[in-house]
Amino acid sequence: MAEPLDFTGKTILVVGGSSGIGNGIAHGFLSRGGHVHVTGTRAAQEYSAEEGSDLRGLHFHRFDATKHVNHTYDLSRTLPRTIDVVVLCQGTVRYGREEFEREGWDVVMAVNLNSLMDCARMVRPMLAERGGSLIVVSSVGAYHAMIGNPAYAASKAGAVSLVGSLAQAWAGEGIRVNGIAPGLVPTKLTKVTTDNEERVAGAVARIPVGRMGTPQDMAGAALFLASPLAEYIVGQTIRVDGGMTLS
Repeated sequence: MAEPLDFTGKTILVVGGSSGIGNGIAHGFLSRGGHVHVTGTRAAQEYSAEEGSDLRGLHFHRFDATKHVNHTYDLSRTLPRTIDVVVLCQGTVRYGREEFEREGWDVVMAVNLNSLMDCARMVRPMLAERGGSLIVVSSVGAYHAMIGNPAYAASKAGAVSLVGSLAQAWAGEGIRVNGIAPGLVPTKLTKVTTDNEERVAGAVARIPVGRMGTPQDMAGAALFLASPLAEYIVGQTIRVDGGMTLS
């Protein structure tokens, strides 16, 4: 019997895989034999280990989904003709109550929601040809109020809803669409919490397993959802949060 988590011979694309959670997911597939492509909005040399970036063994593409899709540059032109797994992990946030203003709201929505649909539309033909898997990374912020970040919360709730809608629409084409909602993971987007000892202590105290998550924790969920073990799971977003949202 074939090992269900062996991705040898499979091609994987992680949009937003240049650092943080996306980079951890990319390396999860790489460690299981996958041929992994990742994207980032900057040049490869501008990423550093300090921001959770390791591009070794990965095929990097400079790509900004909010500018390139449906415009002058289509990422699909530089990728293999078929792809087995696509993980959409792009995301941003604006602090200092910037999301209450139209400019901040629009920036967050463009990255966290609009670009998901743009990318999904772009990779749909490639995934359909292989009976592939599309995984959308959202956040547990989709499930509760975020007093200072209305755009972030709304966009992540929208991403969860999009998973269900695309799953229902594309299952007949052989594409399985599912999602992952990470809890608190130290990344450049969560530094406002993780770099503050008092805040992070309070946050961890509310997590039943007693620790923050890691990009590797998210990789485990992505590997499962993309594998034959999850072939009957469609339209679901799994909360990978150590139990944070249980209370």
